[in-house]
Amino acid sequence: MVFGTQVQYRLPEFIYKRLSGGKRVFDLTLQNAEIPEDQPIKRDGSFKGWLPIMYGCDNFCTYCIVPYVRGRERSRQPERILAEAKEMIAAGYKDITLLGQNVNSYGKGSDSGVNFAELLRRINALDGDFRIRFMTSHPKDCTRELIDTIRDCEKVSSHLHLPFQSGSDRILKRMNRRYDREKYLELVNYAKEQIPDLSLTSDIIVGFPGENYEDFKETLSLVREVEFTSLFTFIYSPREGTPAAVMDDPVSREEKGKWFSELLKVQEEIAERNIRKHIGKTYKVLCDGVGSKDGFMSGHNSGTAVIEFKGDESMLGKFVNVKVNSYDGVLSGTAE
Repeated sequence: MVFGTQVQYRLPEFIYKRLSGGKRVFDLTLQNAEIPEDQPIKRDGSFKGWLPIMYGCDNFCTYCIVPYVRGRERSRQPERILAEAKEMIAAGYKDITLLGQNVNSYGKGSDSGVNFAELLRRINALDGDFRIRFMTSHPKDCTRELIDTIRDCEKVSSHLHLPFQSGSDRILKRMNRRYDREKYLELVNYAKEQIPDLSLTSDIIVGFPGENYEDFKETLSLVREVEFTSLFTFIYSPREGTPAAVMDDPVSREEKGKWFSELLKVQEEIAERNIRKHIGKTYKVLCDGVGSKDGFMSGHNSGTAVIEFKGDESMLGKFVNVKVNSYDGVLSGTAE
């Protein structure tokens, strides 16, 4: 049996066809696939969970295979999402992450009249003590309205993952990202102004086909200017079937590795400065694991910081106010 994730709800049907017909079963549906609703859901965790709000992607970045294998963007109806969120809250979930290849595009092409910022506001208005996260945002669709929503909604995490991929406008154009360095920095600066405790993370591709060291230095300068909380960094690797896979790529893997190491060194220094800014502050932390030392638990604040504090496993799945006292490879604090 060969089938894509868009039709996984038809697995019982495929099994029946295979067993009763004795033939292989193929379903390669991509375009305009319906979003299955009312399917049984099994979640791995008990207090942190995922909530898909849309599927597919319309962006066609030249390095990315997703639009070809996941199909075009399709948004779930807001009523369905809100109903599932209510079920999760009633079941005790405290950390709900909204998922989509590009959540900023939520609602485009649908008749609901609800965009992503409005969806966040509606979930934020639900009763209960919980936190809302989301991923991933595309800079070309990120708006001031969304940033204002993060600022205004007390249950929405003060974290924005906004991949910029390259600091060079020339490379961004080759990637088909459809924004430039200036627009990206304008968004980031506005977000920092509106959300003082914002945790800002991003993705970077090093050594994209046609990139030279001057382009890479543009990426380094952007990293230094923004001072991200953390970065997800990758050396470019081709995906067969994408436009970038057939672009000229004269720079050696060894040379790209040197650039990559240079980037990591810069970001490590920035991250060290940023993490120490937490010392002396008190955060609402969701206890989600056991700490690195005996008698300590750990958890995340509204951003991305992991904080350890004295406690026991009875705290798991609960919010705790923690004052950060020190940093020695890990943030440590006292539960209040």
